[in-house]
Amino acid sequence: MSERVDILGKIDVAPAAIASIVSEAVQTCYGVVGTVPKNFATGLVDLLSADRKRGVEVMVRNGRIVIDVYVVVEYGTRVATVAQSIKHVVKYQVERALEMPVELVNVHIQALRVSYTD
Repeated sequence: MSERVDILGKIDVAPAAIASIVSEAVQTCYGVVGTVPKNFATGLVDLLSADRKRGVEVMVRNGRIVIDVYVVVEYGTRVATVAQSIKHVVKYQVERALEMPVELVNVHIQALRVSYTD
């Protein structure tokens, strides 16, 4: 759990709560189709679980947050630009919401979606 201590007490933030913030932030990024599970086993667990934060992994180490995001990007967009945008938006949104430092945001492009228009 992510923890912040001040004069009045401490605040614990569960990784699932952080994943919710990340999930919402990723969906606002241009070129992102959606998040996907890291692998098949994770995908199966996600299908059986009530938690819908698939494609987002959060670890808290020494009070610093490390985030892995697995996404599908729209074909034809600049993948590197979309990945940089995801990193900046996620870092900003999490730090703004929690007032805790995000050490690292890793973006894993799992697939490209090709949209056919007639």
